[in-house]
Amino acid sequence: MENPERASYQQIMDYIGELRRSGLDANPPLCAIKQYYSYLVAEGIRGDHPARSIRLRDKRGKDIQLQDWFKAEELALLLDRKERYPILKNRNQIIISLLIWQGLTNGEVKNLEVGDIHLEAGTVHIKAQRKTGSRTLKLQPRQIFWLMNYIGEDRPRLLKVQTQKLIISKAGNPENGEGISYLIGCCQHLFPDRKLNAKTIRQSVIANLLKEGKDLRLVQAFAGHKYPSATEKYKQTHTEHLKQQVLKYHPLQKETKQK
Repeated sequence: MENPERASYQQIMDYIGELRRSGLDANPPLCAIKQYYSYLVAEGIRGDHPARSIRLRDKRGKDIQLQDWFKAEELALLLDRKERYPILKNRNQIIISLLIWQGLTNGEVKNLEVGDIHLEAGTVHIKAQRKTGSRTLKLQPRQIFWLMNYIGEDRPRLLKVQTQKLIISKAGNPENGEGISYLIGCCQHLFPDRKLNAKTIRQSVIANLLKEGKDLRLVQAFAGHKYPSATEKYKQTHTEHLKQQVLKYHPLQKETKQK
């Protein structure tokens, strides 16, 4: 698309048509295009938003959405946060690290029990869920340190009811998942142009492993996917193509890349 800053509604639709004829899902690039023109309007570069009213009826593909993909170094920023309550520091580091290093779902984190943590072996066992299988994953040294302090000191101080659940809320009850979502939401300001939640974090972790060249079967076992096809959808095949074709015009993404 030439002169994207001045593109008209019809030119954008023509570009989407080209993507469709190439067999690509047009929804991810449309999201990026809308963000791009929202940026131009906010900066006063354009007075109109040519893509605002565009709605596609294309069936959304199951590939990871480009605009919500996070690099490993970006995910690591979630651990660098000021903690309001010292007693929650280890707990919150554990929650975030399980999301960004082991790629657990919100449900898997909240359902962990103390007995699922094996500090001597340095592993965590994740029980089977409705959509994921059971698996045992290695913990990083920092996680073992946080878990030792949390299980030995913080958790007993927080606990107000009898439970084997690992993650305890500030109120002293087993975590129900809302606190995990809230914790992630507190970091949304780091990525104002992308959707940050447990799902997009997990998608990014899996996609990053595949992009690094990790074996598909190993990533499948890591993620707890029951079928290889569930892992294959995270491959960055046409994601890279979309990045070249669309995000080269996206100022927010270019600024992130330069940093």
